[in-house]
Amino acid sequence: MPTVTRENIGLLIDKITVTVQTEDYLASFEKQLKQFARNANIPGFRKGMVPAGVVKKMHGPALFADEVLRSVEKKLVDYLQGEQLDIFAQPIPSAENSADQLNMNAPSDYSFSFEIGLKPAFGLNLSSVSLPRYKVNVTEEMVNDEIERLQARLGRMSEPEVVDNEENVLNVTFEEEGVENAPKKENSLLVKYFTPAFRSTLMGLKKDSTVTVDLRSAFEEKEREWLIKDLGVDGSDASLDKKYTMTIVKVGLVEKRELNEEFFKEAFPTKEIKTEEEMRQLIREDIQKQWDNHARNLLHHELYHVLLEKTPMDFPESFLKKWMQSGGEKLKTAEEVENEFPTFKDQLRWTLISDKIVKENNLDVNPEELKEYMRQQILGYFGGMSMDGNIEWLDSYVDRMLKDEQQVESSYRRLITEKLFGWAEHQINAQEKPISSEEFLKLQEQHNHHDH
Repeated sequence: MPTVTRENIGLLIDKITVTVQTEDYLASFEKQLKQFARNANIPGFRKGMVPAGVVKKMHGPALFADEVLRSVEKKLVDYLQGEQLDIFAQPIPSAENSADQLNMNAPSDYSFSFEIGLKPAFGLNLSSVSLPRYKVNVTEEMVNDEIERLQARLGRMSEPEVVDNEENVLNVTFEEEGVENAPKKENSLLVKYFTPAFRSTLMGLKKDSTVTVDLRSAFEEKEREWLIKDLGVDGSDASLDKKYTMTIVKVGLVEKRELNEEFFKEAFPTKEIKTEEEMRQLIREDIQKQWDNHARNLLHHELYHVLLEKTPMDFPESFLKKWMQSGGEKLKTAEEVENEFPTFKDQLRWTLISDKIVKENNLDVNPEELKEYMRQQILGYFGGMSMDGNIEWLDSYVDRMLKDEQQVESSYRRLITEKLFGWAEHQINAQEKPISSEEFLKLQEQHNHHDH
């Protein structure tokens, strides 16, 4: 019967040698020859009547090699399963293996060697980690801005005859001057988007009025950046020097809603709000929840880097590089592997860490959690509408999503990752730290820059 030997040849790299004897493959080879002869279609012979010698001469070497390698592979798989080895990828055949040693006319014992890369053992200790849990201060200005946004969103649109204030909405077309048959670009702009100096030019204009616009002087940099994209220009000095005829197609004005019970009910249909102060408190709480979510995401982002960078871990690097070079859809050069290896190693490191946390803490996502997550996703598409009333359509939609394997896998990964960081969050020393929204946004930007 086949025998297996194993020896260490490097850091977390072992060499496994499988030796098969004639009795392990010869009978099976002869059986395959007979089977092939019965089914072979060879010109000059009737099917099933091909002489064994002809079949053996024509197809014997390939069938012989197949049977030897099949018996080697079976023993290798049985050994790996029996030893319960935790390995990366698949065993890589050693360079010393050679098909030239196989000779069906002189069956013998054959040995084939393979390299395996072993996953490292490592520990996790977050008890000594201290990170801030930021608490963004919600200001009255934030609350006022949200109220104004709601007043405008639910406001009544009117069409005054002339432009008379900075809140006017202008439906306009831009047409480049000096260009024959220049295409017209439509846009919608608030008067306050223009520079203060240019706004005075707009006051008193009516529908169908035209005005020459110089992008450089008519808009500040921020507004100009998104406008030039709409106009299809590249933002170069030459493009910014172009002049456009802007025609006012319509003048509009959103009349802000009064803060009364009718407005409260329309803005918050699932809440019982009677007074402005109740509304302000609800908005304040909602804004705080949003910032708390951002702060928690930032904490999880920092935890990710702590786990990734502070967890000592060895890797069978030479094995992994060999696997990267030949294990994909196409061969890679040694230079390509060296360039990609740092990122690849970080991905492996995170996979090992996350798998360990999930396994050791019995983290899982049950079917009801998956359904509820998908429900909330769908409701998010409809602006977070209430789930009160008839929700049969919603459950029907969720049932369809649950039949999509890709959708289920994506949702499961998000939920299990959330649970993973939830676990890690409770292992560290996280102290609440008040912070302004401006300071917090700068921190976020720094973290995003660090990732790139």
